[in-house]
Amino acid sequence: MSVVALVLAAGQSSRFGADKRRARLADGRSLLAHSVEHAQAVFDDVRVVLREGEQAQDFGLPDDCRIVYSLEAGQGIGHSLAAGVAVLADSGAQSVAILLADMPWIAPTTLEKLADAATPSTIVFPVYEGQRGHPVLFGRDFWPALTQLNGDEGARSVLQAHLQRCVRVAVDDAGVLRDVDTPDSLRDHG
Repeated sequence: MSVVALVLAAGQSSRFGADKRRARLADGRSLLAHSVEHAQAVFDDVRVVLREGEQAQDFGLPDDCRIVYSLEAGQGIGHSLAAGVAVLADSGAQSVAILLADMPWIAPTTLEKLADAATPSTIVFPVYEGQRGHPVLFGRDFWPALTQLNGDEGARSVLQAHLQRCVRVAVDDAGVLRDVDTPDSLRDHG
């Protein structure tokens, strides 16, 4: 199964108090660079959704990272997700892994396990200790619906509309639940 990764990184970081994508982890890499490099360890095609005018080098991203711009990023994650999926027409992938830039602790082995479960007609997500986590992988059948998203709800509506086509993958990786919303959450898990 071929899976393209889409890292959503066009958010405003309002609860963080600064641009959390630039926050440094213990190894000196930016939060965003760390998340992208984890994705690149598993997926051959990784695309990052940024705000208009931003550049990959602004965040220390690898040179081979493909950038997608969300012109309406300020209106919510739904717009960024729609913009990212809209440019996947050139991809032969049968599923897209939607990764959040502020979740750098997802293990590559978890990403591999999720990718192995993906099909064009399913929605795959990890479950850790009974809680649904990220990333969520949407089969190609759902891409048209994803391009219609807007607002700040993300893909929840698409997932809810197709619960019977969801595949839950049990994982032993708390990283699927850990995100960075505040400087304290970065320090707590760093």
